[in-house]
Amino acid sequence: MKKLRNKNNSGFTLIELLVVIAIIGLLASVVLLALNGARAKSRDAKRIADVRQIASALELYFNDYNGYPASTTAVGGNGDIAAYGLTTTYMGQFPTAPTPFDSPCASAAQNAYVYSPKISSGIAASYTLSFCLGGTTGGYSAGPHTLTQGGIQ
Repeated sequence: MKKLRNKNNSGFTLIELLVVIAIIGLLASVVLLALNGARAKSRDAKRIADVRQIASALELYFNDYNGYPASTTAVGGNGDIAAYGLTTTYMGQFPTAPTPFDSPCASAAQNAYVYSPKISSGIAASYTLSFCLGGTTGGYSAGPHTLTQGGIQ
């Protein structure tokens, strides 16, 4: 005699669904952890790209005015360096350091791009631009760095 199949028994059980949901949740958490490291590296890569862009703008400024801007204010967004024409003439917009801060750059002051001219005879003949990297990126170690005419140190 043939058994009739009950149509109400088709589909997945609650246990099967919970197991699948748990596996998907575990995979999602692993992916998110991996992405956090990638985000930190991308912030550092942006910092290096920003600093190189600022260096190019400063060198173009130097070629036109035989000196660097004489501002001593921390730059970023609306710093005094814009008053010397660096932003509008040589850069579309002055870059700001990406957030959130990465250790060892644990404060806003360490995370900012800080421009310091070296003034002699009324002209800024050299400069330093301080910035901080959260991790090893592009051959540069984590921590504070400076940009000068000679490059990034």
